[in-house]
Amino acid sequence: MNKRHAHLKALLDDAYDRHARPGFITDDPIQVPHAFDRRTDAETIGFLTATIAWGQRRTIIRNAWELVRLFDEQPHDFIMHASRGELDRLDRFIHRTFNGVDLRHFVLGLRHVYRTYGGIEEAFLLGGNDGDDGSGAASTSRIGIPVTDMSTMIARFRSRFFEPKHEHRTGKHVADPSKGSNAKRINMYLRWMVRPNDRSVDLGLWTRIRPADLMVPLDVHTGRVGRELGLLKRTQDDWKAVEELTTALRLFDPLDPVKYDIALFGIGVSGKG
Repeated sequence: MNKRHAHLKALLDDAYDRHARPGFITDDPIQVPHAFDRRTDAETIGFLTATIAWGQRRTIIRNAWELVRLFDEQPHDFIMHASRGELDRLDRFIHRTFNGVDLRHFVLGLRHVYRTYGGIEEAFLLGGNDGDDGSGAASTSRIGIPVTDMSTMIARFRSRFFEPKHEHRTGKHVADPSKGSNAKRINMYLRWMVRPNDRSVDLGLWTRIRPADLMVPLDVHTGRVGRELGLLKRTQDDWKAVEELTTALRLFDPLDPVKYDIALFGIGVSGKG
């Protein structure tokens, strides 16, 4: 390990230690799924919270709690059993360009995923366990850790989620890495569900996708700090940038690289390395 690598690892580890604490969730949308003890409640409301996670964080959190109220504070039960009349109450919801029409389709898409594939996590997977999705899309990282192609898994989930008839406009609310999208919101959701609850931040609810396979949720903060630290050279915030930054972070922790998303975000917001 050269001096620069050691310095960067120490900086990122320190930032993770400072920011990955229970207080992190106070001002973060992850507080919403954190409020539910049942896995199915947490993962369903977590998916919808991540879906609307763009814009001001205060507004995201407020609207995510509005979703909880619309679902009678029982997200999974509502998604699985809501009647046509109960679905009609969703029409008044709006968050930026995500409206009641989109929300209705998302509820029905989640219902389809549970009934057809057994759950949200399962809809990302083709088969197998422990991060091996059976797709043949695994590769080996620079440090020798087998890594499953997350873009393939996201594309698989997206295809399955949109199998029910839906408005064309609704499709834009689940990213498609194959078209270059950085898929920030779905990568953030996967971080929430997959990373261990080691610091009372992420939830660690899923076990069939490994932390090693996660991709960094690239936003303006992580991208800027990544470039300032020399971890990211690509100027566009697209999927290739996600791959480049995640590959760099795997050099510091090949088993859990995306824990450094919290470090990069914290440095970007606080301005402190």
